Amino acid sequence: MKIGLIQMEVIPGEASINRRKALAMLAEADRQGCRLVVLPEMWTIGYALNNIGSLAEDMQGESLAVLREFARARGIEVITGSLPIKEDGKIYNNAFALDQSGEIIASYRKIHLFSLLGEERFFNPGDRPALFEMSFGKAGLIICYDLRFPELPRMLAVNGAKALFVPAQWPGVRHDHWRALNIARAIENQMYVLAVNCVGIHKQNVFHGHSLIVDPWGQVLLEGDEREAVLTQEIDWAMVGDVRARMSIFADRRTDVYQ
Repeated sequence: MKIGLIQMEVIPGEASINRRKALAMLAEADRQGCRLVVLPEMWTIGYALNNIGSLAEDMQGESLAVLREFARARGIEVITGSLPIKEDGKIYNNAFALDQSGEIIASYRKIHLFSLLGEERFFNPGDRPALFEMSFGKAGLIICYDLRFPELPRMLAVNGAKALFVPAQWPGVRHDHWRALNIARAIENQMYVLAVNCVGIHKQNVFHGHSLIVDPWGQVLLEGDEREAVLTQEIDWAMVGDVRARMSIFADRRTDVYQ
């Protein structure tokens, strides 16, 4: 399967501009033969959080609608990246998985809010992991800061996830952490990690890109640079089973000693 990562520069607060750009990049991924595409975190408005109340959309909002239509029209699976979604008076950092007909097959609300940025002042935390079935098998979905909490990806892997999707807005100042953590999550869980970051500058934060696809053995198959790009890579999903058969870390876990 050919995968497309949408590494885009996000203009803070400019949802309509960012939507047009994202759709153009998604169309390019389709032209290149991608059957699954992944967008980054908060790609519609970036971290323009002071205006989040007016910029957040509901489930019928335009951003999710255009992605569902793209998936349906092109027959492509989509990991939507995350969107600011409001529901019942609360706002969530919310990502979705769409099947080839544009149906929502999973919704994930960021569980670990980034206190260093004060995300808890703008978002409500999620309280449920996302494990779902895609065309290649089971997959899991986390968002950015969640990457620092290995318990969540491990739980997804133990329950059968072959892939972990990680939409993010990760600053370049912590580039070494970004790369090391994505590789570690792939190695320790013997699954593909598909991590999509933004590029560009917002206030003092430089988002450095370097979106990654890491295979279940920990090899980096694809890595972007600091520029906006549609990044593509062929994936052999059978490798997950091969690696897990070669090294039986799940069978060797001591859950009688630890959870």
